[in-house]
Amino acid sequence: MGYKAKTRFWHALIIIFIGIICAIFVIPVILIFSASFTSSKALADVGYRLIPPQFSTEAYDFLLHDPTIITQAYGVSIIVTVVGVTVGVLIMAMLAYVLSRKDFKLRGILTFYIFFTMLFSGGLVPYYINMVRTLHLKNTLTAMILPGLVVPFFVLLLRTYFSSLPKDLFDSAKIDGANDFTIFFQIVIPLSMPAILTVGLFLMLNYWNDIFQALLFIDVNKLTPLQLTLYNMINDSFMDTQMNLIVGHPVPALSVRMAMAVLALGPVILAFLFVQRYFVRGITLGSIKGD
Repeated sequence: MGYKAKTRFWHALIIIFIGIICAIFVIPVILIFSASFTSSKALADVGYRLIPPQFSTEAYDFLLHDPTIITQAYGVSIIVTVVGVTVGVLIMAMLAYVLSRKDFKLRGILTFYIFFTMLFSGGLVPYYINMVRTLHLKNTLTAMILPGLVVPFFVLLLRTYFSSLPKDLFDSAKIDGANDFTIFFQIVIPLSMPAILTVGLFLMLNYWNDIFQALLFIDVNKLTPLQLTLYNMINDSFMDTQMNLIVGHPVPALSVRMAMAVLALGPVILAFLFVQRYFVRGITLGSIKGD
């Protein structure tokens, strides 16, 4: 077997292996999507199938019959995600830019402080007391936004990316009279869009899928995010009985849960499709150089 034949063989083998891994991750999503369009009776009788054994839109009909709960939960999740990602990326980018400057005297100490928080925390009880009794953030949107604004790993990723940018550009800008804010917003940000969009995607996933903060600090229905609404529907043992009393007929509980999962996945998939061309580039370029 020649060199080219061996190369093609290994390339084909790698592609097959990656295809199998992708299928392992994609098949559960297809099952959820298929189950959401399957009648609850068919799910109970034959289980989950890649192709709906009995196509039905009863789950979506039920959810959209009174869309107040869904739209309200969507609104809360969208507000928390948009505000959290916008403010969080800005704060982390500014912090990372400062840490990437070798002329910053406290660079090493501050970097160690950020890295230290990746290993140790104060614990759940002090965290809850601080949020509720000191900051008085109980039942507020801020309680779901504030804890995720700065993620140490993302800060270090951006710092490494910023460190790889050519310093000659900064020196030239300073000679022309630019200050640090001008350099950051007009030079660093445009050159770092792959890394910033990648971090933004990760942060969006954190906020959109976060249920822990809402479980701790949210007790009112009008501030319940989409993920907590889905969690309550799945875990409330009295939900089926309550829904039966409301609508007056059996509710497709299994397919409704799958439909809720599909509705929760929609924005995440759209966001990934938007930034996918920056995703690999942002990760690899941010991990080449470290100091």
